[in-house]
Amino acid sequence: MNDLGEFLRVRRAQVSPEEAGLPVSGARRVAGLRREEVAVLAGVSADYYTRLEQGRERNPSGQVVDAIARALRLGQNGRWYAYQLAGLAPRTDKPDSEEVAPELLQLMDSFESAVAYIINRRLDILACNNLADALLAPLANPHAMMHSLFHDPAARELFDDWPTTARDSVEALRLASPDDPTAGRLVDELIASSNEFAEFWKDHGVNSLGSKVKTFNHPVAGRLTLTYQTFDVQAAPGQSLMVGTTDQDLAKLLT
Repeated sequence: MNDLGEFLRVRRAQVSPEEAGLPVSGARRVAGLRREEVAVLAGVSADYYTRLEQGRERNPSGQVVDAIARALRLGQNGRWYAYQLAGLAPRTDKPDSEEVAPELLQLMDSFESAVAYIINRRLDILACNNLADALLAPLANPHAMMHSLFHDPAARELFDDWPTTARDSVEALRLASPDDPTAGRLVDELIASSNEFAEFWKDHGVNSLGSKVKTFNHPVAGRLTLTYQTFDVQAAPGQSLMVGTTDQDLAKLLT
């Protein structure tokens, strides 16, 4: 079974017949949908879908991937991930830059009442403003965020809803992993060193960071709830600007 087949198999098990609009009668031996049901919903033959899931068919068309994505209710990010695994997404041979442009640093620092970070696909923090630095100060190494989340006990104290924050981060890392070999190596390291990461990874959830609400239990500022927006940096593929805002006076609380 290849990566695409494994992804489809796991996600198939997460969709109930009721969610797919199929009638249900009698006992079912499988979790989620049967292969035959996905095939009917996607308008492909059961044999073709079985071969695709087993890795014996490796070159589906975009039309087929779209149809299966709809059948499995994958959403935009899940569909894009399936495109990546099927080799249908455009790739670039140019490695992501870890250097943040001066203009972007200036923009980041202009958020005087918000926390702001520049991150890469692996969710490493490449740069942050003073408020973000103060917010994440309890972490031993906030710049390596994925390692901090799963290996730094302070992260479980700082993030009020640690399981949700951790899962969201894993799903964002999965979205990046097919295009970034270093992200793949990071995944392998975390699977080997953290059972919790391995369990989240097995769910095959895929999502972008997008808009998130996070609550922090900060040792100096107390309880803070921030709303985050994430913006892709067009001039530096792989980099994103994250900005967190709140009605509270962060400058007063954190500095």
